[in-house]
Amino acid sequence: MANANKPLLPEAQLGPAEQLLDLVLSSSAHLWHNRPGYELKGVWQMRPKGGVLPKGAAVVRPGLHATAAIALYKRLLEINKLNAELMAHFASYALSSTDWRDLKVACAALMLVQLRAGQPVKDEGEVAFYDDDFRRIGEAMLLHYEKKSAKMMTPKAVLRVAELLEHPEIAKLNRAAGLGDPGSKKPPLGRWKKAAQKWLAYRESNPQLLAGLVKAGFKETIKALARKCGYKPASPAFFEVLGWKQKQAAGGHRTVGMTGLKLEKSERFDGLSEAEICEAIETQGLTYKEVVGRLPKDVGLTPAILAVLVPTLSDRDLRIMTPTLEELGLMADAEIRQRWEKAVATSTDQRALNIAKNVKNKELKEKLEEAADVAARKAVAEATREADVRVMFLIDKSGSMQGAIEKSKDALTRILAGFPLEKLHIATFDTAGTVLKPKAASRAAVAHMLDRISAGGGTVHAAAVRAIHQSGVHFPEAARLIVIVVGDEAGEAGDQFARVFRECGYAVGAMAMLVSVAGNAARGNTVRTCAAQLKVPYSEVQAESFDDPYQVPRVLKAFMDAPVPVGGGSAGHGWVERVMKTPLLS
Repeated sequence: MANANKPLLPEAQLGPAEQLLDLVLSSSAHLWHNRPGYELKGVWQMRPKGGVLPKGAAVVRPGLHATAAIALYKRLLEINKLNAELMAHFASYALSSTDWRDLKVACAALMLVQLRAGQPVKDEGEVAFYDDDFRRIGEAMLLHYEKKSAKMMTPKAVLRVAELLEHPEIAKLNRAAGLGDPGSKKPPLGRWKKAAQKWLAYRESNPQLLAGLVKAGFKETIKALARKCGYKPASPAFFEVLGWKQKQAAGGHRTVGMTGLKLEKSERFDGLSEAEICEAIETQGLTYKEVVGRLPKDVGLTPAILAVLVPTLSDRDLRIMTPTLEELGLMADAEIRQRWEKAVATSTDQRALNIAKNVKNKELKEKLEEAADVAARKAVAEATREADVRVMFLIDKSGSMQGAIEKSKDALTRILAGFPLEKLHIATFDTAGTVLKPKAASRAAVAHMLDRISAGGGTVHAAAVRAIHQSGVHFPEAARLIVIVVGDEAGEAGDQFARVFRECGYAVGAMAMLVSVAGNAARGNTVRTCAAQLKVPYSEVQAESFDDPYQVPRVLKAFMDAPVPVGGGSAGHGWVERVMKTPLLS
């Protein structure tokens, strides 16, 4: 079975662009988890309430999930080795064009230690020019500032770059790649310390920025960051904003903040009534994170207190807190409900599906599911904004899909609602093809459409294409067609599948595979061979990847970026082209 699921080319023979695309489509979205979990087959899962773990599972404490971090970093190292310029553009793209926070951390870590550091290149003993300084990209990732932007790295992310580089296995990988002294016991940190000190100095010189970060709950993180990089503040005001009492070093050399500090302390609300706490929140302009740890046990988080705090919550936090808002009866408040619905409409990931599991009200559940649809639509719209892209989904429902068809349905329910109905064409196939049309562009409509599909019969991929063609579907000459096949690839020869597209007059721009294989069933290679015959880009992702609510928009963007024509009648993958067009950070 293992061999049947491997790509036609072994990983060692994949080019850096193909490896990069595969990384985005298949890598774990999270390296850090704040909750207790367990690892099974290299995948992190949330620890069940009962505490009983599946057989073969290993306990994972809150914090860095080392297995996922090592796997991701290894792949980034390999891409950097094969094509340092591609890696530099990808790091710049990760910061400027994605919300994948842990990927930004990993990319910044690598860029800060990789070898291209602006070294002088000599010709006949004289400096002829200087090499590219890609370490500056790592510095720029940490130092990038854009007011109210979610793209820039948080204090926690800046600190995590060092934590990642300090992990023994990551340090070992860097030394093996020649990125550090093989004889040193200290992990290679490259320019991290210098960049972190610059990051802190900028915040110190802009007191409102520093105070805003403290207000947002980053006080202890900033303290840890200052300790780790050995930051020396310019004035005692830095310590005062952080409420950080100072102690003299053993050598007695410290001078800043030793005397006369006026520490800003956050007093608890013990002894205050609910009304007095609400008044303090409003008069002092306190945020949720500032308040929640100061509430007396006999008062707790009441409906009145949370109602006062709602305006301070971000859209993301408001969505996450839906179960609490419901439990406290605040969703009946018209003003809060309006604010919540606005937050739902701004969703960029599908985490709302997980939140919906903890909500009792049916209408609220449906609204949260709608948020997941919104995220999928945004991802498709962003990837297709520069071209007229049409999409075919061909769904394998043959006998070999018994045991996997439900997995296919689950994945499709998460993504199909993201596509405009007029540009989406769906057909199932065994030995015959059947055209499907959802009643609306919604998760519920897609689930209803897929509900009656069951596995059985032989496998002819071409039957689905013929069914779509016979239903009268034709595409404008300027449109770019992307074909996404859902199944196990077992079926007719790839050249036969390719032939039907030519016969129907469909000019395929790219092909993708949403891999769904049942149990011990073998996987075929029909779609990969077809793509090779048509000379079009091919990419694939496992159906299980769509279980991660953050991964769905990323996969859709990578799948949907229109293919770019290149020489020889073939095409390059549009997403990789987009990465290479990203200006290098500086």
